[in-house]
Amino acid sequence: RTAVNAQGRLSGRHDPDLDQLGERQARAVAEAVRASTLGRTVTVVTSPLIRCVRTAEMVALTCRGDATQLTPDDRFVELDYGEWDGRPLSAVPAESWRRWREDPDFAPPGGETLTSVTARVSAGVSDWVSRHPGEVLVVASHVTPIKAAVVWALDVGEQATWRMRLSNASITRLDVATDVRDRVSATVMAFNETLHLEQE
Repeated sequence: RTAVNAQGRLSGRHDPDLDQLGERQARAVAEAVRASTLGRTVTVVTSPLIRCVRTAEMVALTCRGDATQLTPDDRFVELDYGEWDGRPLSAVPAESWRRWREDPDFAPPGGETLTSVTARVSAGVSDWVSRHPGEVLVVASHVTPIKAAVVWALDVGEQATWRMRLSNASITRLDVATDVRDRVSATVMAFNETLHLEQE
C-alpha cells in the first residue's frame, strides 16, 4: 500500500513509496514466497517503480540473502493512466468510464490501453520463463499487469480485467511452461491470495 492508493486514487506511473502498512505487507509477501519456494532457485523481477522495487528487495533478501539480486523490467510497470494518474476513480467522466470498460483499445487521455498492457506483460513472462526454465519467477508488479497476466493465461478478452478484484500485496500464481515447439502457455494456480496478510 502507498498513501496514494490508500486514498482511493489511481496510481499508475506516479512513484510513491510504500507507507508503513505497505512495508509490513511487503515483508509478509517475502515470507510467504520463501515458505513456498524452499529448495528452489528464485529469480526476482520487478516493475521499476519504487513500491514494487521495495517489495522485490524484501523478497530477494528473504529468498536469496541479497536485496540486490533482482532485475527491473519496464514490461511489468503499471498501466499508464495519463492525465488521470493520481485522480480519484470517481473523477473519471461517466462516458469515459463506460468506454474504458467496454473497449480494451480505449486509453485514458495520454495513457495506455489494456490491450497494450496484456501484450507487454505476456511478452515479459514468456521471455523470463524461457531464460530461466525450472526456476521460480517472482514478479513484483501492479494491479493491471497482474490481471493482464491472468487474462493471457486464461486466453480471454481484456474485458475480464474488470471482473477481477486484486488486493494490495496479494499473491497470484501461474504455472508457465514451454512445450517442445517453444510455445509458452500458462495455467492459473491461485489468484489474489491474501492469507499471509491476515496479521497486517
